[in-house]
Amino acid sequence: QVQLVESGGGLVQPGGSLRLACAASGSIFSIYAMGWYRQAPGKQRDMVAVITSGGSTNYSDSVKGRFTISRDNAKNTVYLQMNSLKPEDTAVYYCSAKVQRGVTNYIYWGQGTQVTVSS
Repeated sequence: QVQLVESGGGLVQPGGSLRLACAASGSIFSIYAMGWYRQAPGKQRDMVAVITSGGSTNYSDSVKGRFTISRDNAKNTVYLQMNSLKPEDTAVYYCSAKVQRGVTNYIYWGQGTQVTVSS
């Protein structure tokens, strides 16, 4: 079992920055990938950024060059640094953790944190 707690969301003006954090607990050694997803009202949940246990990263084209995902293994925490924020970045941001047990994959989700970009 994995528990995820997000923090760092809030209201920011266009062009501003925020840093989200996701702290993992439980069976943390079974996690091989963590990521950030976001969901705006009336839309599906989309991938924003993913980082694997080996350190490789992947970003949505819409955030590439503006957002950076990173991890601190000592603190069991993954971060999302968001720069040059745009109104279209407004959404609930969710942290995810992917676990593989045998041939079966499991995905865990945090509670979400609201990010609002508005002047």
